[in-house]
Amino acid sequence: MNFVEPIRDKEKLNELKQLLRENSARDGFLLTFGVNTGLRISDILPLKVGDVRGKTHLVITEKKTGKPKRFKINKTLRGYIQGYTEGLDDDDFLFKSEKRPKPITRVRAYQILNGAARKIGLSEIGTHSLRKSFGYHFYQRTRDIATLQMIFNHSHPAITLKYIGITQDLIDKAVEDFSL
Repeated sequence: MNFVEPIRDKEKLNELKQLLRENSARDGFLLTFGVNTGLRISDILPLKVGDVRGKTHLVITEKKTGKPKRFKINKTLRGYIQGYTEGLDDDDFLFKSEKRPKPITRVRAYQILNGAARKIGLSEIGTHSLRKSFGYHFYQRTRDIATLQMIFNHSHPAITLKYIGITQDLIDKAVEDFSL
């Protein structure tokens, strides 16, 4: 499995959102939804319009863990959901494939995200970058590792810090100015 990073730079994140939106509403919404929920791509892709439209919370059973998860949909994302789902039926997949009556695949989601990221000079970007970006920016804003650890269902704060790239940031900073 390739190692992927969070998108740390907010300007690059916004540039990527814009590029994906220009490609298609679905692709732009995929990035927006992922970075605002921190859910795994395997939990995002099967969602239907009725799962999110008009809701304040998303209730799912995590595919990886089999555990139920209730997640608050923030106000900004609720606005995006309202606009994106206008004209869609509750039974429609949020991220419908253009080629078949199912959601896009994990591989297709990777191709979309990674391809657009490369166009704007980002590397080490994949589907998991959405979840990691949520965590990275949540931590940068709140410094609340305990809550983030609970959101991600990690067993230890150190795991969460490493997962979102903070540990690597600290190591890079420490080594940058160190010389003998």
